[in-house]
Amino acid sequence: MSDAIEFRDDVTVELVRAQASDSDVLYSARVSTVGEQTLVTDAQATESGELAKRDLGLINFLMRDRHGTPFEHNSMTFYVSAPIFVFREFQRHRMASYNEESGRYRQLRPVFYVPNRDRMLVQEGRPGKYEFFPGTPEQHELVELEIRESSIRSYESYQRMLAAGVAREVARSVLPVNIYSSMYVTMNSRSLMNFLSLRTKRDDSTFPSFPQREIEMVAEKMESFWRELMPVTAEAFDKNGRVAP
Repeated sequence: MSDAIEFRDDVTVELVRAQASDSDVLYSARVSTVGEQTLVTDAQATESGELAKRDLGLINFLMRDRHGTPFEHNSMTFYVSAPIFVFREFQRHRMASYNEESGRYRQLRPVFYVPNRDRMLVQEGRPGKYEFFPGTPEQHELVELEIRESSIRSYESYQRMLAAGVAREVARSVLPVNIYSSMYVTMNSRSLMNFLSLRTKRDDSTFPSFPQREIEMVAEKMESFWRELMPVTAEAFDKNGRVAP
């Protein structure tokens, strides 16, 4: 077969564009009390690049008391490349705009996910009380062997059908969910905080979450970009138990 199979154990997240800052939270919150004056006072804060103590307190107050709409007046667009099974979990979050590459309109590339040796393999417990533990060397070898072999076989079947003139939307039926896809996702900081509260495991969370590791890898990278854009909001998010406002 002409296409070389590629195996990866990571995800890609890039910040494509953003209009997001802590000042966005301030002017949208203060318009309720000072009206058009917010354009003057918060423009000065933006130009100076520094937020006053009262500004920090306002953002923390909004986060603590869950006044969420001021955190919606911003936008971030991310490019994400990850296994399809990650996207199916991601798109359960109905608070973002998505555009994903289509297996109907292009031939999907032979890039497949194989977990590395740090990935927990053994699941124990009942639903809602799962715990994960490291796998043995033999289990890791088995996982890598089986995933690699099944990925190669499925992609060869896919190529044979395409070569025979079968439509892409039909031929893709043999491909496994560990094949990589890509998408653009656009959301505001309130939606992102909701996503992070559910898709990252943190000891300082008021409501613990137990995400699948692969989607947590995406969430961690998105959070890193967001923290650079809105450091005060991110700090307030942590301080208040990582509960989305």
